[in-house]
Amino acid sequence: MSERVRAHVFVSGTVQGVYYRASTRDAAREAGVDGWVRNLRDGRVEAVFEGDEDDVEAMVEWCHEGSSAASVDGVAADYEDPEGLDGFEVRW
Repeated sequence: MSERVRAHVFVSGTVQGVYYRASTRDAAREAGVDGWVRNLRDGRVEAVFEGDEDDVEAMVEWCHEGSSAASVDGVAADYEDPEGLDGFEVRW
């Protein structure tokens, strides 16, 4: 089992109105990753992933593709200390 980590991710491109948040939630839950995802006013999507290092890294990589209707231009990830989040939710 690897160390618990936290990635704070910002995704740019056509990522709103294309089921990006719902798809992120579903992928994170399937991967067993905790955290949240939300739209930002500037058109980006922000997400936080917490869990085993390999699972979090897989979610950061997943963000480069996202939902089938998304067109991702960029993904920026910062690594922070985990906060002990439990479950994964879409925030509004």
